[in-house]
Amino acid sequence: MERNDQFETAKRKGRELQTAVPRAVSAHYDRRIGRILIHLSTGLDVAFSPRDAQGLEDATSSQLAMIEISPSGFGIHFPKLDADLYLPALLEGFLGSRRWMASRLGAEGGKSRSAAKILAARRNGRRGGRPRKKAPAAAEGLPRKRNRRSAAV
Repeated sequence: MERNDQFETAKRKGRELQTAVPRAVSAHYDRRIGRILIHLSTGLDVAFSPRDAQGLEDATSSQLAMIEISPSGFGIHFPKLDADLYLPALLEGFLGSRRWMASRLGAEGGKSRSAAKILAARRNGRRGGRPRKKAPAAAEGLPRKRNRRSAAV
């Protein structure tokens, strides 16, 4: 009986999602503008660059040419890349997993070229660049520290 209740709950939630969130009606890659265009059930179109979506960053035009839409209209599948996007998350601005998006954000932050960062890099360069990491004690020929277990033996 519990499985029937879970199934009915899942069906109800699915119906609610169908009415609350737009579904994809069609999708294609426009080579001219370099964007993936998704036509929604509401009549609106959504476009984004494949470079900004997880799994599509390095895709070629021919790999992006074939796009499949799931029967529910919530999934966008790229068979030549074996990549999938979830439309409700896409509409909220999520173009990949949290971890992937955080790594992209960190990479953008590292590219920052503020005046203060440029000045600090120049000063550091005049001093001989980034300091070298110190070698471990064993590499310098010094005796290694004994751990507690080896001292008790």
